[in-house]
Amino acid sequence: MEKRQLGSCVTFFPQPTTLIGSLDEQNKVNLMTASWAGIVSKTPPTIAVSLNKARKTYANILERGEFVVNMVPASLAVEADFCGIRSGSKVDKAATCGFTFEPAEHLQVPLLAESPLNLECRLVREVEIGDYRLLLGEIMQVHAIDSAFNGDGSIATPRFDPLVYLGGIREYWTLGDKTADAYQIGKRLAEEKKEDKL
Repeated sequence: MEKRQLGSCVTFFPQPTTLIGSLDEQNKVNLMTASWAGIVSKTPPTIAVSLNKARKTYANILERGEFVVNMVPASLAVEADFCGIRSGSKVDKAATCGFTFEPAEHLQVPLLAESPLNLECRLVREVEIGDYRLLLGEIMQVHAIDSAFNGDGSIATPRFDPLVYLGGIREYWTLGDKTADAYQIGKRLAEEKKEDKL
């Protein structure tokens, strides 16, 4: 497989498109689009979000010690992009986008009602990386839309319809089709290796 070197850059994909919710000094909700987010621990459940230290969202989270990570569905691509190219110190992003909010269970920061999946997070640690700050948030509660569940309790993933971001080339995409079951498909190779040893 021939490959091309791209140099030291941030081209890596896909990345989740999220709207990070925080409260400012006037208790007003601010939303910022962030794709540099990901689960980093199961025990305790922890997500990491990387933000530029100059962002209003970063200052809000430091002040309050809490934030909400809202998954962005593909239907909100326009609104999510807007929240990433405008500053909350200059415009009321939630009002411009027509967003509504619901109370969180553990935090003062509310949940974005239009998001199919919300994570309530308490800030537990901050790591300095150049002009960015990696914020580690312990997940206190996860809220998922009822319509994403089948009658047997299993999750119908397509109903979340997550919007993904292709970092480096600046494009939004949807997930596409399921390929396989994780923790299952690899067993085929394990069985083949076992047979090779017999």
